Amino acid sequence: MKKPVYLDYAATTPVDPDVADEMIKYLTPDGFFGNPASRSHGFGWQAEAAVEAARGQVASLIHADPREIVWTSGATESDNLAIKGAVAGRDSAHLITSTIEHKAVVDTCKWLEAQGTDVTWLEPGHDGRIQPSQVFNALKPETVLVSLMLVNNELGCVTDTATIGAELRNRGVLFHVDAAQAAGKLPIDVSTMPVDLLSLSGHKVYGPKGVGALYVRRSPDVRIEAQIHGGGHERGMRSGTLATHQIAGMGKAFAIAESSLESEIRQLEGLRASFLKGLSELPGITLNGSEACRVPGIINLSFDGVDAESLMLGLRDLAVSSGSACSSAAVEPSYVLRGIGLSDELAHRALRFSVGRYTTTEEITFASAQIVDVVTRLRAVR
Repeated sequence: MKKPVYLDYAATTPVDPDVADEMIKYLTPDGFFGNPASRSHGFGWQAEAAVEAARGQVASLIHADPREIVWTSGATESDNLAIKGAVAGRDSAHLITSTIEHKAVVDTCKWLEAQGTDVTWLEPGHDGRIQPSQVFNALKPETVLVSLMLVNNELGCVTDTATIGAELRNRGVLFHVDAAQAAGKLPIDVSTMPVDLLSLSGHKVYGPKGVGALYVRRSPDVRIEAQIHGGGHERGMRSGTLATHQIAGMGKAFAIAESSLESEIRQLEGLRASFLKGLSELPGITLNGSEACRVPGIINLSFDGVDAESLMLGLRDLAVSSGSACSSAAVEPSYVLRGIGLSDELAHRALRFSVGRYTTTEEITFASAQIVDVVTRLRAVR
């Protein structure tokens, strides 16, 4: 068994070998290396064909029209484009979001708030979920947008986007959903889910880093102002030369995710059950988040009497996280765990374990045994 065992799939996933093979076709002199915007020769036409094929593959996973997919550099840019783009040009605007969104949403909304935009910050329940009634009660006549993530990146809990989105659609309020942690982990169907804007990432779905997409529903009611100018690419919503190799890689990754979605969900549920069973002999473990409304691959646990940093140091053969990769360098405890009501002390005892496509049963058995051993030793020397 290869060590260390990687249990941080929520931070990033390895690129699927078939995705890497696809990407190399668009990089070298004997490949399709042209600029997709070059319409005067075959090199550009071939690159454009690859970009459009990938657009269709990404759209297919979420049941969208390919024309509704806008390429970006990642979910962070998609979040910025959706939120800032919806507010831009409005004299008065009100946004609704939650305190436990990804930093890409939190920091964007804080920036807009500093510019004078009215922002309502919803507090989740102890299970990490925002209730639809909270959203509806926060609505104002000037509410422009609600932004909530589909799957929380630290807790794995799932937001009731169907109920929230249906009411927002009736009221004419735009609904943005960050689905970076949801794509490839649960079914997404924007043809039935009342969502107007949806952010996607390549590297969370076994594709390359540095590429993402924003689903923008084709409707006169959904108007997004570009945040990057210079060429009018992507139907005027996002300028910049398209990275053909990354886009082709993301498309291939999403096609694989679509074909293997059901089997991977079953695989991850099995790994999760084995992991928790392996820890069952260890007392004083608390699951953070929702047990019922969650994806299987993300497990956030607190260990009584054990500091997470000390535990990670003891788990030298495991790659795990004490929170979001975007916040893991901070000394402060996770704002997400604080947001669901954990004290600083309890939040400092939490670790996130996330499994994925290449996690094996052998690795899970090894990991749970290591955790039991290290936690037991740390508690003994308190």
